[in-house]
Amino acid sequence: MTLSSLDVGIIIFYGVAIFMLAQWVSRERDGHKKDTQDYFLASQSLPWWAIGASLIAANISAEQIIGMSGSGYALGLAIASYEWMAAITLILVGKYFLPIFLKHKIYTMPQFLELRYGHSVRSVMAVFWLGVYVFVNLTSILWLGALAIGTVTGLDLIYGLLGLGIFAGAYAFYGGLKAVAFTDIVQVVLLVMGGLVIAYITLDQISDGNGMIAGFTILAEQMPEKFDMILSPDNPHYASLPGISVLVGGLWIMNLSYWGFNQYVIQRALAAKSVGEAQKGIVFAAFLKILMPIIVVLPGIAAAVLSPGLERPDQAYPEVMKLMPSGLKGLVFAALLAAIVSSLGSMVNSISTIFTLDLFKSYFRGRSEEKLVRVGRVVGLVALAIAMLTAEPLLGEFDQAFQYIQEFTGFFTPGIVVIFLLGLFWPKATTAGALAAALGSAVASLVLKVVWPSLPFIDRVGLVFVLCFLLAIAVSLFSQKSHRGTDMKNGEVSYSTTSFFNLASAVIVIILFVLYTVWW
Repeated sequence: MTLSSLDVGIIIFYGVAIFMLAQWVSRERDGHKKDTQDYFLASQSLPWWAIGASLIAANISAEQIIGMSGSGYALGLAIASYEWMAAITLILVGKYFLPIFLKHKIYTMPQFLELRYGHSVRSVMAVFWLGVYVFVNLTSILWLGALAIGTVTGLDLIYGLLGLGIFAGAYAFYGGLKAVAFTDIVQVVLLVMGGLVIAYITLDQISDGNGMIAGFTILAEQMPEKFDMILSPDNPHYASLPGISVLVGGLWIMNLSYWGFNQYVIQRALAAKSVGEAQKGIVFAAFLKILMPIIVVLPGIAAAVLSPGLERPDQAYPEVMKLMPSGLKGLVFAALLAAIVSSLGSMVNSISTIFTLDLFKSYFRGRSEEKLVRVGRVVGLVALAIAMLTAEPLLGEFDQAFQYIQEFTGFFTPGIVVIFLLGLFWPKATTAGALAAALGSAVASLVLKVVWPSLPFIDRVGLVFVLCFLLAIAVSLFSQKSHRGTDMKNGEVSYSTTSFFNLASAVIVIILFVLYTVWW
């Protein structure tokens, strides 16, 4: 795909504008030097619209856009369950998890684990998350982002890798979370605009110029099999989305882990002005999640009509981008870049936060706030450098790197969810029980993977969660003398929410009920 001078101009303008905006929002008042609250938690001043936009910008990266469009091309609208079920998960996180975290002034997820289970659990999980974030998440965002850019433009992967890493580091280096969160507003606007443009043009093409609605009607008539939300066991893609399990099974565990207990995501809500502001941001993000399938899945389904017979489903999004006229092509490409850069900035900031606050500060006490901020900045740059150097050796040999990454993290997700849920809501959970869940998750996942390879991934996650949950309860009951940490005293936490939050949540549930009813 070739880019015109106008397209290139739009992309350059985007890059310069985002960099300048990041520096502008990162300014401090005269005489004030950034401290850890400023750098890692945006001075705990984020408004709801910045929280909601940043949650989505951190979530959506190039591999999601191209990967989910490819899934739309191959199996249809059913892949939208990942987005729509996340909307419900966000509501639960906002109502039941955030009030506890903010009541106890939790800034990082390892900090919560220390409060609940002890310092050793904090240190172990901090090291674990740093390893996963640097060698799995950050490398995947860089590598798959470079692959996406290379697929669309033909740019050499190494140049794409270096360009993304350097740009993301430059715009997030000085301002920290504030720079990331406030620029994410622009990134999400660009992402939504670009997605809606590509959805409109592809559907208009299908209808021979009669508009988006006519195109969608024709698409649904020509490809009815692509509009089944719940796949039957005889569907060739059942292993990826095993029927009713997407509604009542392991997908819940994956979503709770990602949206509720993932520093990379939840850090925005922890930086809110108040619980109410965080909850409004959560609801805003939930509405955006409902919109996402139009942006990332629908173009893939449309490509099944416009470009049938592609060698690989992941070619769907780049293929429909070729339909864009000059100027709009640059806008859509800038949206793709926005998705990559915002995710990179968010991941780097989370790595800096965990290393500095959970490890460095714990072992090097008495360091000044200015010193801690410097450490955070250096760690962010070092993490990016490591990821750029290791991305190709770690992921270059995988044809489906994103699937391998999901498989790896899925080994640990059930245990992590058990540890947090029991830590939040069951005072009798002990350190021994938490460690048993963590170890049991990896062992049970590996055993099931070997002895029951036909078990769908989502079902395996759900089954391992149940086993780890029972194991953690049993071990906790038999180890009551083991350290239990701080009781969360949930009786002192208010779970009451505003009428706005309640109404917005009800609207989201009704919308999802209608969508699943229509396309069941």
